[in-house]
Amino acid sequence: MSPEIALLNNYLIVGALLFGIGMIGFLSRRNMIVMFLAAEMMLQGVSLSLVAWSRFHNNFDGQMLVVFIIAVAACEAAIVLALTMTLFQRRGKLDIADWHGLRESNLPPFQDEPLPAESEEPPETWPHLSPSGVAPTVPPEQTDFRPKV
Repeated sequence: MSPEIALLNNYLIVGALLFGIGMIGFLSRRNMIVMFLAAEMMLQGVSLSLVAWSRFHNNFDGQMLVVFIIAVAACEAAIVLALTMTLFQRRGKLDIADWHGLRESNLPPFQDEPLPAESEEPPETWPHLSPSGVAPTVPPEQTDFRPKV
């Protein structure tokens, strides 16, 4: 493999990792700030891939597109900051479920699943661990013949 292709391969792998980590962060979090940071990480992964392809083909088209992506990301960050500050001033928290009050009137309201109630009674038997360094005694019929395995 030539060094140019190896370098392109490395850049594309890092760009895909950035995009994948950003996507997982965006889909798994409910805090707005973390979600927007994850979206920015996805944009950086795409930007890195564009720069890698433009370097591989010896033209500046991809790099010029990255300059515009960075400018759009800066504008997006300013808008997100304004929206986040407004929501925090009105609601007092940054949970994404609070934005559902701004939905259109014909959409059904968002129902968050409640957490199950914790039982306050202690368990009947507490687990016991063997002391450190001492092997537990196991009957030979459990080690010689195990019908559940």
